Amino acid sequence: MTLPRRRYFLHLAAGAAALPAMSRIARAQAYPSRPVRIIVGFPAGSGPDIIARLIGQGFSERLGQQFVIENRPGAAGNIATEIVVKAPSDGYTLLMVVSTNTINATLYTNLNFNFIRDIAPVASIAGTSYGLLVNQSFPVKTVPEFIAYAKTNPGKINMASAGSGSGPHVVGELFKMMTGIDLVHVPYRGSYWPDLLSGQVQVAFAPMPSSTGYIQAGTLRALAVTGATRSEALPNIPTVGEFVPRYEALVGTGSVRPKTHQRRSSTSSTMRSTRSLLILLSRRGCLLWELSRGR
Repeated sequence: MTLPRRRYFLHLAAGAAALPAMSRIARAQAYPSRPVRIIVGFPAGSGPDIIARLIGQGFSERLGQQFVIENRPGAAGNIATEIVVKAPSDGYTLLMVVSTNTINATLYTNLNFNFIRDIAPVASIAGTSYGLLVNQSFPVKTVPEFIAYAKTNPGKINMASAGSGSGPHVVGELFKMMTGIDLVHVPYRGSYWPDLLSGQVQVAFAPMPSSTGYIQAGTLRALAVTGATRSEALPNIPTVGEFVPRYEALVGTGSVRPKTHQRRSSTSSTMRSTRSLLILLSRRGCLLWELSRGR
């Protein structure tokens, strides 16, 4: 992750102090006057969940109220997003946003919300890369070996993700496109870690916050990280870009709340702009998602 833990808290503290669109009743009180929910659209132990719990603990210590982490996985984070969109716009329901929220605008045409118009950004929190992880029994130890093995065994390697359109899925698809290999995508509603550890699926592109423990314990093998530079925590692991020129993938994490005046407008313009961004970045061989802000 690119920001140290102390700066996570400073970023969100500044965001919490700058909620101008809160209701009159909420503004008349000292915020927060009751527990705050942080909704996470992914299972416990996932990267967004780990970051949310660190932030929630820091917020609770600083502001004297509970910040409760609520995991609502499913539909690549859309279930959690809709919960927040429909919540009162009083600053007491926040959403842990990841790159998937942007990607979803290009994949789902029947969403009951417009991501850009129905929510307001509070703070940008962190950016992190993914780890290209394989089960320890998988017979490759480097990225070139993995590519060669996949090309001689097309359609026989299962790639786990947190759901269709999730960050791990899109990062894996970019890797497939740039290397010309065929991996079978296996989307999960819940955690894919048990199946990856047991070998039911062989590979996953997983966010580094949730990957590092498995790598350090030796229960999973990291072939590479997807950032432009090596991880400070795991400096001996190469980047994918060292073997696949121009490959880079990062995930952004932020916090948002529902806007005071929600508008059920068409998502077509949002979808067109996000799709254009995806195509542009794919042509460059680079995938870098950031929290979108409506203008």
